[in-house]
Amino acid sequence: MKTRIQELRKERRISQEELANAVGVTRQTITSLECEKYTASLVLAYKIAKYFGLTIEDVFDFSNLSDL
Repeated sequence: MKTRIQELRKERRISQEELANAVGVTRQTITSLECEKYTASLVLAYKIAKYFGLTIEDVFDFSNLSDL
């Protein structure tokens, strides 16, 4: 799943480590999210969006998911 995490981090000059500590995961998890190798749980997506003061939809791109 595509995300804007890396873009948002760079705009705010936040390291992967800082974001990881703020949302309670490892730096490797943030790396995996940014490289689209891992999909965040709903709780993690919420924490990341809240950290940036945005909605989940503003951070994560759901457009490539098929309709259920």
